[in-house]
Amino acid sequence: MGFFSTILGFCGFGVGISTGLVIGYYLFIYFQPSDVKDPVIRPLAEQDSQSLQQLLPEIPPWVKNPDYDRIDWLNQFLEVMWPYLDKAICKTAKNIAKPIIAEQISKYKIESVEFEELTLGSLPPTFQGMKVFSTEEKELIMEPSLKWAGNPNVTLGVKAFGLKATVQVVDLQIFAQPRITLKPLVPSFPCFAKIFVSLMEKPHVDFGLKLFGADLMSIPGLYRFVQELIKDQVANMYLWPKTLEVEILDPTKAMKKPVGILHVKVLRAMKLRKKDLLGASDPYVKLKITESKAPSKKTTVKHKNLNPEWNEEFSIVIKDPESQALELIVYDWEQVGKHDKMGMNVVPLKELTPDEPNVMTLDLLKNLDQNDAQDDKFRGQLVVELTYKPFKEGDMLKDDNQLQKAPEGTPLGGGVLVVIVHEAQDLEGKHHTNPYVRIIFKGEEHKTKHLKKNRDPRWEEEFTFMLEEPPLKEKLHVEVLSTSTRIGLLHPKETLGYVDISLADVVNNKRINEKYHLIDSKNGKIQIELQWRTSS
Repeated sequence: MGFFSTILGFCGFGVGISTGLVIGYYLFIYFQPSDVKDPVIRPLAEQDSQSLQQLLPEIPPWVKNPDYDRIDWLNQFLEVMWPYLDKAICKTAKNIAKPIIAEQISKYKIESVEFEELTLGSLPPTFQGMKVFSTEEKELIMEPSLKWAGNPNVTLGVKAFGLKATVQVVDLQIFAQPRITLKPLVPSFPCFAKIFVSLMEKPHVDFGLKLFGADLMSIPGLYRFVQELIKDQVANMYLWPKTLEVEILDPTKAMKKPVGILHVKVLRAMKLRKKDLLGASDPYVKLKITESKAPSKKTTVKHKNLNPEWNEEFSIVIKDPESQALELIVYDWEQVGKHDKMGMNVVPLKELTPDEPNVMTLDLLKNLDQNDAQDDKFRGQLVVELTYKPFKEGDMLKDDNQLQKAPEGTPLGGGVLVVIVHEAQDLEGKHHTNPYVRIIFKGEEHKTKHLKKNRDPRWEEEFTFMLEEPPLKEKLHVEVLSTSTRIGLLHPKETLGYVDISLADVVNNKRINEKYHLIDSKNGKIQIELQWRTSS
């Protein structure tokens, strides 16, 4: 009897389930409303703020704030470069973190904290937008909106009380709004000396923390405590106005202002090799300072002479005697075609005793490669007299109250031409207005910094030219140019105007500070100050 009851129970259950499904499906179809209307589609501009928040819970800053620029190109750049940036950033992070860790661990009686593994993973951060500030100082200020949900692997080995523990940080999320300041801007790559980083608000930091493989964040109450502790510690160190300072270049070396003058007297050459078909050569010497954009200087040509004497003097401005060198190359002059190189040599300026004449006899080499067997061949010798005269303290310092004299060692009868580019007004480009000034004088060229989207730029930059005689018949070419900030070949550069300034007036008046109308510009003007400084 019990067996039959069981069989009947199973059959009743099956029949009941089947009957219920059929009745449910019938009721669903029968009672389905027939007056369903199509959803109303409206433009986003007609939606209220609450509806927009529901549709777009995370609106990028460049959408709701006109001060932010969209920088999708930067995100694409990061995606491609991330494997290489990962290694470079981790190396820099270790160097920055080591002194900070060493300073902090003593407070908590920890013996050491070392990185056993440090990688940022395969997912790069995303920049939601960036705000750029323009100031009157030589600096660039940026405020990016940063979001990073990455898969890094940060493993730390912590030693305390004779025991070692391994702590691993995984699944890191960081939402931050840093302020990045590049200053001072200098004319040496990468064109800024220091990076200053501050946080404009407390960052959102979320991560997993493993100790001996166990997830510590699963412990009740620990997750929120650790998260808030890290937020407070980071804010205490880097929340604006506090900053993290990273030095890229030595600012004193990066600015590279003139620090002295090198007087070169090319005396003679001896036993030069024959280059011409008739058994002679037409030698001359070319002088150039390394790490300088100044044009090279040349002696006269001594025709058909293998033991020429020149006794010619030159003065060259020096900016960094520790790294710069004088390059001397002897050429054989040719009336047609390329001039043949007869030999060369280099004199590092740090080997010269300041303020003392140094007469040097230099063996001419094919090149500076010490492994080159052809350098063993005798190519002749060059005799020169070198005198390096460093400026005395205050020689080139700017003084608004009086016109200072040229530094000691300035060529007799010559002087220093100082060009100060103050500002420009009413600049207007056809396709873009990102102005900078190019100054050309006697083949030497200088450029100011580039300013983005500015019709009334202000530079306040100073340039100097060492001259052997007053420029009474010379002109200074000043040109304002604009370069496109977008990558492409269409209109990459355009001229906003130029002016050629006669220098006779500045020689007679010692100082001129005027605004000049730019040629090929509708209303553009540029303010240039010129000074002629002599030693007398």
